[in-house]
Amino acid sequence: MARDKGRRRASGSRHIKGVLDIGTSKIACLIAEVGPSGVRVIGVGHQRAEGVKGGVVIDLDRAEEAARAAVAQAERMAGVELAEVAVSVSCGRLKSHNFSARAEVASGLVTEADIRRLMTAGQAYVEQGGRTLVHMNEVALRLDGTPGSRDPRGMAARELAFDLHAVTADEAPLRNLLMVVGRCYLEPASHVPAPYASALAVATEDERRLGVTVVDTGAGTTSLAMFAEDRFLYACAAPMGGTQITFDIARALHTPLAEAERIKALYGTVICAPSDEHDAFTYPSAGEDDGILHHMTKAELAEVIRPRVTAIGHHIRQRLEECEVTAYAGRSLVLTGGTSQLTGLADFMAAELGRPVRVAGPQAISGLPPAFSSSAFSTVVGLLVAETQGAAGRRIYSNRDAEAESYLKRVGSWLRDGF
Repeated sequence: MARDKGRRRASGSRHIKGVLDIGTSKIACLIAEVGPSGVRVIGVGHQRAEGVKGGVVIDLDRAEEAARAAVAQAERMAGVELAEVAVSVSCGRLKSHNFSARAEVASGLVTEADIRRLMTAGQAYVEQGGRTLVHMNEVALRLDGTPGSRDPRGMAARELAFDLHAVTADEAPLRNLLMVVGRCYLEPASHVPAPYASALAVATEDERRLGVTVVDTGAGTTSLAMFAEDRFLYACAAPMGGTQITFDIARALHTPLAEAERIKALYGTVICAPSDEHDAFTYPSAGEDDGILHHMTKAELAEVIRPRVTAIGHHIRQRLEECEVTAYAGRSLVLTGGTSQLTGLADFMAAELGRPVRVAGPQAISGLPPAFSSSAFSTVVGLLVAETQGAAGRRIYSNRDAEAESYLKRVGSWLRDGF
């Protein structure tokens, strides 16, 4: 597909940012202009996802077609042609690593080279067994064993030490995701863990400082991100979400998937009111003649939905119990993602997890259409926050500044080989 040569190209401008979220049910693209007055969204694109299951690309051609359409829609609205985008990552069995790295400071004054050496060592430490670094950030730093400032460059010390948090993914699923981006004639400027992006969109700075867990339950994945003292401490993602609830409804009611999705959106609930015993709706059955309708109450539908939601709740609770940093993240939990809009889900999860839960959509950004203020778009909005408003805490690892054998340079080789 040829790109529109009549649009102004954004490749050399520092004022235009593009972000792309390739999800299970939708693909969303945002283009923003960054100026002295702040960030303003100037282009949006939104297409139904194809070729993606559980956050993993399973059909390159179909995923490429949908991604191209979303990007083109945003470019037409913005009047620019993107050269690169930041991409969200939820595939590849995301895994967090918390570890320490230390090195002697040969000159006696900390330099950028000293920091780079530690980061390179940290990357090598986590990139083993087919795992690839997606993100790395500082949790704490020490100079000669004493907690130091956020920026140690130029300070006197004999030893520099960092406590680091890294997120890795399996290489092959990540490669396929970035292959889709390359087929759209775009370079992956950076890749951001989807749980981290969602958390930046919906958790307040106070929540991140005091400790919070953000759970994004989308169509195909449920992810967790934990913060404490405004530091990103943990992330994970599992292939479970609203699509499985839709399939449960379709099977139980023997109705088409599109009808099951409609029923879930209009009548789905996990906590019933007394009136739900009598509040009924009608639906067609798959394969039967047109005009024949069946009846079900909202209370009966809740019995279909609740087992799957309970399974998702058990998964979240298990991750919270197994994670070593849960105690630092406090008890506050924020729920977002398209499935979080299911009636009664917050109260149900609060009872399941034994902690306060609130449902939140993404923060307001100038120019963002009302439709994108829904919790279903938290990840793509959070991507824009990460790229334009600064990350939570001090994000050290930068794909763009990595050494010659950096991951994104390897991606370039993959894309050339793929074509």
